[in-house]
Amino acid sequence: MIKPSELIINPDGSVFHLHLKPGQIADTVIMVGDPARVDMVMAHFNEIEFRVQNREFITVTGWYKGRRLSVLASGIGTDNIDIVVNELDALVNIDLQKREVRDIKTSLNLIRVGTSGSVQANIPVNSVVISKKSIGFDGLLNYYEGRDTICDLAFEEAFLKHTGWNKKLADPYVVDCSETLLHELAGDDVVTGINISAPGFYGPQGRVLRVPLADPELNHKIESFEHAGSKITNYEMESSAIYGLSKLMGHEAVTICLIIANRVTLDANEKYHPMMEKLVTYVLDKLANEQEAT
Repeated sequence: MIKPSELIINPDGSVFHLHLKPGQIADTVIMVGDPARVDMVMAHFNEIEFRVQNREFITVTGWYKGRRLSVLASGIGTDNIDIVVNELDALVNIDLQKREVRDIKTSLNLIRVGTSGSVQANIPVNSVVISKKSIGFDGLLNYYEGRDTICDLAFEEAFLKHTGWNKKLADPYVVDCSETLLHELAGDDVVTGINISAPGFYGPQGRVLRVPLADPELNHKIESFEHAGSKITNYEMESSAIYGLSKLMGHEAVTICLIIANRVTLDANEKYHPMMEKLVTYVLDKLANEQEAT
């Protein structure tokens, strides 16, 4: 039995942070960082079942062209993802009344749709990148048993050696996405790459305002790194935890991002919302087409 201190359940039977009850989420969940992006996604739904909000966590479940979907705003950072993925898993794989893990497990499809910054000159602003791997600079997965069983240890070792990794930082971890979802969302105009999930927007991504960086050359090292014929393509802030926790819990996960800044050419698109609208439509149609095919 899972004790109340370990899994807090609200008086109405919902999980503590998300305020969701079992049955209120679809098997496929679109995860967005920006709460306003929930409205962008739900505007495409043909039918809306309900909307729930607590703090920055907003969830809407509805239907798009015959496929039941949920869209959930996680907020920024892997710390929030730790909350979101654990509570989503609890909704489908823990009997909240008995506080017991269910014998038969449910696998969710977790699809992050977000914004990102390119670290390669040949991936310009307004490109779309789907991440076959995510590198966690955040250290979150290192708190969980079994981390090594689901990580690409050879990639990690090569990256540590290439960068001369600062031992005062959390050890990076590298996790693959879901091959099924990668195939489902791939397209001719979509770049397949490898992202880094940073634990911050400024220093951890090599930005300098008033405080100098501990390793001013880290972004150059990232740009030049190559392993097994693949290069790192972009920075973002959530994917590594989504991939890692999903692998440990038996869920499918993938991230697809719009590039709104290029850290090499120093270009940016502050008015990226029309392009994000286009990406949202692309993802929804891909999911609807997959539903029809099955």
